[in-house]
Amino acid sequence: MSRHVVRAGSTADAPYRTVITPESAGWGYSGLRVLELAPGEGHDLATGDAEHLVLPLAGACTVTAGDASYELTGRDGVFGAPTDFLYLPRDTRARITSTSGGRFALPSARCSRKLPVRHQPASAVPVELRGAGNCSRQVHNYCLPQTFDADRLLVCEVLTPGGNWSSYPPHKHDEHRPGEESELEEIYYFEVAGDGMAYQRVYGTAERPLDVLAEVRGGDAVLIPHGWHGPSMAVPGYDLYYLNVMAGPGPDRAWLICDDPAHGWIRGTWEDQSPDPRLPMGGTR
Repeated sequence: MSRHVVRAGSTADAPYRTVITPESAGWGYSGLRVLELAPGEGHDLATGDAEHLVLPLAGACTVTAGDASYELTGRDGVFGAPTDFLYLPRDTRARITSTSGGRFALPSARCSRKLPVRHQPASAVPVELRGAGNCSRQVHNYCLPQTFDADRLLVCEVLTPGGNWSSYPPHKHDEHRPGEESELEEIYYFEVAGDGMAYQRVYGTAERPLDVLAEVRGGDAVLIPHGWHGPSMAVPGYDLYYLNVMAGPGPDRAWLICDDPAHGWIRGTWEDQSPDPRLPMGGTR
């Protein structure tokens, strides 16, 4: 299990508190770094062969790429409305600075096309309430095929009220089956309200075994190379946040999932239930 669970601080390389690369994960495309800047600090970023987002977790920043500068309003923290973000293509040099300091996610995907730098305002980020009852959660669809153009990168974040079950029913996306399932590596990066904890389940198939049941706390990450994943369990009293970073080798940029047939029936029970009244968190801007 240990190689699939990345504990907070275990991969720190200042100014990054978390560094996950395709090499360290043992796959080909998906990566994530979490950048921490003190007030007034800056950091130079070279994207290399991967497209990136600069996505504020807490705080605001200025990103300079080429001759242009972009002001990211950011947010106070992850348990609220979505943030704005900046897309940086491969083979780009940028400088990230923050007057007040903050924490910034840099999800990435190795890719071949070089697209333009683009700023996406928070008001343009679709907010989705998914599930019902104690399976209710809030999804911010930042960089998905239907919401934002990229070459391979897919990014969203999920807010789950304490006591709810998220990323459920268990599902997978590890085979290329046109129109049914796409092959995607996935990173879950977690933050938990207060000093709380949560749990993440990942399990494989008979042909490709995998067995993870991990307690996660703020700053931990779980790597999902294949297999069924879910639920993400928010314990009572502590809201759960996770950032999903996905990319893969498929010819099309698509997010197609397959439910575990033993548990897919759960979706049908939501028709007679209402969304959790604690949602949406922080409004929708």
